[in-house]
Amino acid sequence: MENIVSEIRQALKDSVDEKTQNNSQNFFKEEIKFYGVRVPLVNKISKESFAIIQNKPKEFIFGLCSELWKSGYLEESFIACNWSYYIHSGYQPSDFVFFEEWVNTYVNNWASCDTLCNHTIGTFIEMYPQYIPKLKGWTKSDNRWVKRAAAVTLIIPARKGLFLKDIFEIADILLLDKDDLVQKGYGWMLKAASEANQKDVFDYVISKKTIMPRTALRYAIEKMPQDLRAEAMKK
Repeated sequence: MENIVSEIRQALKDSVDEKTQNNSQNFFKEEIKFYGVRVPLVNKISKESFAIIQNKPKEFIFGLCSELWKSGYLEESFIACNWSYYIHSGYQPSDFVFFEEWVNTYVNNWASCDTLCNHTIGTFIEMYPQYIPKLKGWTKSDNRWVKRAAAVTLIIPARKGLFLKDIFEIADILLLDKDDLVQKGYGWMLKAASEANQKDVFDYVISKKTIMPRTALRYAIEKMPQDLRAEAMKK
């Protein structure tokens, strides 16, 4: 395990791009640890290194993912997210323990949060929707990333028209949260839901518009026709 992780870290060090290294911090409010490797190259390293471990037991791969998460480096978190998604066909309910630990313990920025939740955890929830109450529990966390995770996990299912009732329940709980990254997270969830359920989401936004933060409202209506956007934005 140590050799695999060491080789990945060396590959990342060898792939540093000066422009990316200089600009990466600009996308985050909080201090981020990063090598400065362009995302397409991180994904290439991820695929090439996964070929070495793809026949290993799932628990071994999840263990490697945890080691990468622990480093705190952005690029290593992306590789962990990719690896955990690559094996999604083998997910079992017990795997949620790993995903919840990563969210609670290691996620510390929007990019890692969204990459993990959109793909790995979102796919898991589609496979095992009985875990949606766990997401609703995340909304009560003191951790901004855990609260954001509760919403952004449902982005891709929302686009498919799934879990609308649960989406509205999560939006209700997060509605008045003062953190703009949480507001953007549940606003994005509502926007995704509007792709398959435009009228329901519009009606929801209208019913909440007097109290919904404008940041969340703008996200929620972004893909709606101009006339509906104008109606929702009226004071």
